[in-house]
Amino acid sequence: MAHINENYLKLPGNYLFATIAKKVADFSQKNPNANIIRLGIGDVTRPLAPAVIEAMHKAVDEMGKAETFRGYGPEQGYEFLINKIIEWDYETRGIHLDTDEVFIGDGAKTDVACIQEIFDKNMTFAVADPVYPVYLDSNVMAGHTGEFIDLKGVYKDVVYLPCTEENGFKAEPPKDRIESMELKNCCFPVPANKKKEHVDLVYLCNPSNPTGTAMSKEELAAWISYAKETNAILLYDSAYESYITEPNIPHSIYEVEGAKDVAIEFRSYSKSAGFTGTRCSYVVVPKTVLAYTAKNNAISLNQFWNRRQCTCFNGTPYIIQRAAEAVYSEKGRNQCKADVDYYMENAHIIRDGLQAAGYTVYGATNSPYAWVKTPANMKSWDFFDLLLEKAHVVTTPGSGFGPHGEGFLRLTAFGTRENTIEAVHRIADLKLIK
Repeated sequence: MAHINENYLKLPGNYLFATIAKKVADFSQKNPNANIIRLGIGDVTRPLAPAVIEAMHKAVDEMGKAETFRGYGPEQGYEFLINKIIEWDYETRGIHLDTDEVFIGDGAKTDVACIQEIFDKNMTFAVADPVYPVYLDSNVMAGHTGEFIDLKGVYKDVVYLPCTEENGFKAEPPKDRIESMELKNCCFPVPANKKKEHVDLVYLCNPSNPTGTAMSKEELAAWISYAKETNAILLYDSAYESYITEPNIPHSIYEVEGAKDVAIEFRSYSKSAGFTGTRCSYVVVPKTVLAYTAKNNAISLNQFWNRRQCTCFNGTPYIIQRAAEAVYSEKGRNQCKADVDYYMENAHIIRDGLQAAGYTVYGATNSPYAWVKTPANMKSWDFFDLLLEKAHVVTTPGSGFGPHGEGFLRLTAFGTRENTIEAVHRIADLKLIK
């Protein structure tokens, strides 16, 4: 008989955004005349840049002619896009990469979920808390965690890195001896056989989803030092780097000395160029990033990711890669930057408007996300429900990103200008802050 992968049974309920979608659908059905403004899921609303559309049309025409038709492409991606990535995203920042160190994908969500396939199943991994759910859930599905402890909202055998107001919502390297996880008013002890183990993998998102905060070059340097000292690997998600405005925040982890020895970087065109429905991303796996066999033989992870992609992935479509290439043209750069600037102005409207209404707001400076503290110690889901019912505004409850997200909401800047202004007015008009 066929047996299921019982690791899926560890997952508590639905995926966060599926739960939100159901709540909104139920509310809409009961209130068909409600004008709902969605500032929850991080989906863009502005159309693709004209330069991108032009490139896609040209590529479609090529696919309709025998002499320019393309069938299977290279699983690693076409060199025309890889060369542009290296030239504009890295060489402009003094970073050298070889073409075989960049792998084109179909979205950072897929890439960060699949990267753990090249590591041993008994690895110890750490996530920031609150965290983008895919980092954690994909490892649960693969059997890399223990059981879910519902009362505390955590999984056994996972190292949680608390991101709180006290540390500016920035993940800090674990202590030399991981004894316990302080969680509000309780303590989640690490199993005895884990106490002396270091962390093998660390998922970092900078700027952070969901909190919108960003680590400086000096703070990332501390992570590089930790990884080198412990032979850990950093899985660095920089999907929001195009939203960075402050000069001390690196756009790539490879701007930090030594990072090419310990870090794999993930990037996406979803938020930087509006590709949420077009799907294109890339992963940088330097050949100098090493992991070890059971006999302590060092192996370059680059060849493992290449093997994984060749086996499980047929490559991002040619048409899409031509569209991504156009992002680096002069017109494409200017048009995409204009969209990013538009969303960042929305972020400032959310931040400044809610602060004026008395709310405590983090993020929205180097990120399209605002991390808003709930009033009067209200629970995240309670505040979510209140804003949906009274203001007809959809947000994302912070507790959906992990236990340390309790007491906060995430608002996104990806709506229209008119809806963003209206949503802020509606929330402020509730006068929940005395």
